[in-house]
Amino acid sequence: MAEETKTATATKAAPKRKPAAKRKPAAKRKPAARKPAAKRASKKAANDFTARAQEAGRNAFLASLGFYGKAYDQAQEQFNSMQDQLEARRKKAEKAYKELVKRGKKVEKTAKGAIDDIELPKFELESLTDRKKLDKQLNKAKARFDELKETVGFKNAA
Repeated sequence: MAEETKTATATKAAPKRKPAAKRKPAAKRKPAARKPAAKRASKKAANDFTARAQEAGRNAFLASLGFYGKAYDQAQEQFNSMQDQLEARRKKAEKAYKELVKRGKKVEKTAKGAIDDIELPKFELESLTDRKKLDKQLNKAKARFDELKETVGFKNAA
């Protein structure tokens, strides 16, 4: 009896399962029809990604190339500007040099005229011993050179 009660309680405790409803077999679908659409979509997405990646890479390359070109143009402009400045300075230096040569010729001509104006005594033994005559000639020469300095525009060093 004990065995009977055990089996009876066991059957009461565990509810009976209903058998699964039978499904109608689905109509055969074409699995091949779905796969190509999925493949096309994934291929299209892959192609879009590849194209975008290639375009981004090309744009980055073009940007760096443009940067290089701009830097080259700026360097070329600076070089040309420096060349122009150098040429202008050379012309200015050449002009100043010509003016200085012209002024030097003028001073030389005036100095030669002043030297010719000075009466130099004939170098005789007597004239060299006469100190008063030498001082007079020396003072006359100094005065003439001071005059020349003023006309040229030299300033005294002292």
